[in-house]
Amino acid sequence: MDASQALADLREISAQIEAAVIAERSGGLVASTIDDEERAGRFARAAAGLLSAAEEATAQGAPIQLEAVLGDGSVFAVREGDRLIAALTGPDPTVGLVFYDLKSCLRSVAVEAAEPPVRDSGPGEGVPGEPGGSPAAEQEQPPAAEPDPPPAPPKRTRKPKPPADTGEGTDDAEA
Repeated sequence: MDASQALADLREISAQIEAAVIAERSGGLVASTIDDEERAGRFARAAAGLLSAAEEATAQGAPIQLEAVLGDGSVFAVREGDRLIAALTGPDPTVGLVFYDLKSCLRSVAVEAAEPPVRDSGPGEGVPGEPGGSPAAEQEQPPAAEPDPPPAPPKRTRKPKPPADTGEGTDDAEA
């Protein structure tokens, strides 16, 4: 999903978030719920700077998430990979839920940036550019491995039958 749509969805599901931005790690604005683009850019750069300052201040590495509590609300920032998301909330937000929502939003944008999956088959297979076709048809596929033949049935050995009783060699004493 694109960043603007992800932020719109975030605002719908999280009543605690009043404004949010998605930015590059350097602070370059990607998308925002703030109408004033200049203000949104300043907020994105400030969030990136806050995360960088926290990293420089500690010997524990780059922070993944950060909350700054203000008098009338909080600022949240989450960094993952080469992007970050920052949000403003009102007073006393549910911290764990806000972080969860921000991380989910950022990951939904990361999924969009990843390469789409290639289908194995479908309508238009083998016809490049046809709707519903698969890019897999354009690539040479290795031949399918032939299945192993079924195992041969075990050989049976027959036990010799005893000779049939013909009456020969029996005692006819009773006759």
